[in-house]
Amino acid sequence: MTDDLRRAGRTAADLAAGHLASVPDGPVWRPVPGADRAWLTDQPLPAAGRPLEDLLADVRDHVLPHPMGNGHPRFFGWVNSPPSPAGVLVAPLAAAMNPSCAGGEHAGALLERTAVRWLAELVGFPHRPGAGLLTSGASMATVIALATARQREGRRQGWDVRETGLYERSPLAMYVSAEGHSCLRKAAELLGLGGRYLRTVPVDGSYRMDTAALRRLVAADVAGGVRPFFVAASAGTVNTGAVDPLGDVAEVAREHGLWFHVDGAYGALGVLGDPGFTGLELADSLALDPHKWLGVPVDCGCVLFGDPAGPRDTFSLVPPYLRDEGADELGWFSEYGPEQTRPFRALRVWATIAHLGREGVARLVRRTCALARTLAAMVEADEEFDLLAPAVTSVVAFRLRPAGLDPREVEELNRRLPAAVQHRGRAFLTGTNLSGTTALRACVLHPDTTEADLTILLEEIRTAARSPS
Repeated sequence: MTDDLRRAGRTAADLAAGHLASVPDGPVWRPVPGADRAWLTDQPLPAAGRPLEDLLADVRDHVLPHPMGNGHPRFFGWVNSPPSPAGVLVAPLAAAMNPSCAGGEHAGALLERTAVRWLAELVGFPHRPGAGLLTSGASMATVIALATARQREGRRQGWDVRETGLYERSPLAMYVSAEGHSCLRKAAELLGLGGRYLRTVPVDGSYRMDTAALRRLVAADVAGGVRPFFVAASAGTVNTGAVDPLGDVAEVAREHGLWFHVDGAYGALGVLGDPGFTGLELADSLALDPHKWLGVPVDCGCVLFGDPAGPRDTFSLVPPYLRDEGADELGWFSEYGPEQTRPFRALRVWATIAHLGREGVARLVRRTCALARTLAAMVEADEEFDLLAPAVTSVVAFRLRPAGLDPREVEELNRRLPAAVQHRGRAFLTGTNLSGTTALRACVLHPDTTEADLTILLEEIRTAARSPS
């Protein structure tokens, strides 16, 4: 079996390298043909096993030809990066070890201490040992942060959420920007806080949280007998890349005893490209995704805390069959979040950061932000396009507005453009809605994207607009 694995491993490595090398010359994305779709979705359970080399042949023929597209330099959709070469390289080694990183004295658990600390140092977040862990992504990081804030609020009011739940307690209000990520609402619903008490804070003309409106909402809840307890600001929204006024939000949080959370899933690393971007260090919790700007292969999120006691009080549960008498004072990672069996995510994070170094990460951030500003300038210089928001990180929100179309026609055109551009295969972008306006959005994350790729993107938008629906 070892010899078979070694031969197949060489084949797999060649397939991976060949795939990555071929991506820039192929289409960004294309629909999956019927035959391959049937193979991917309708295979019967095999009665007998097959050789490893046969499995790799199937992957070569049916899987690798149909990527999501995010490995291509002209993929500008959502916030999905290409994989870092170092992360790709070490992923099979983590799988070969296959540890559970709940805790214990082994490389997988110990290396996570370094990976989390490095992430905190990159974004300037004060890190105490134990005050953070890797997660599946920012959605789970948000659940962990919100649950910790809920537990703290219960303690303050003299009750234990873990013991009594939320029964017969006054409602708790949380505050989220109108541009906040949907994972915040999902977390509130999942944790029993309810969407009814999730307050949407208006944004200003640059799509940043309006802190005066936040103050009014908090005051109204206090007057109405609802307990404010949590506010989430964004460090790089998905729609426009906007960064909320973190210092001002932190001040409101301090005044009213709110837990201050920052969603930096996409944009926290932006601090490396903009020295004026400050305030992350004021947060009680920070969510960030190494699998976004940093390019760590999916899945890999992270949540950081100002104080490790909070998440441990929220999640620690050590039954006799999991007790580790040799554990140090920090205990296990599984005491700080809901996952018990946890994958070896740290190896991909460590390898990616070690390969790039701080300067390499900063260079990537600065380069992609500069390209976004270039795209914004190209949009502003073209009479057929409107720039809809400042380009402050690496996201550009804009729309096509050809002469002679009325507002309804412009809306319909921009609604159908993302799919039309995607199907052409030369570029990929997505759409959104900003203050009732249908928008196009391009997120620049690929280290090999060039200004020529930006020109092609705008050309593809114009061409798709001229094509029949």
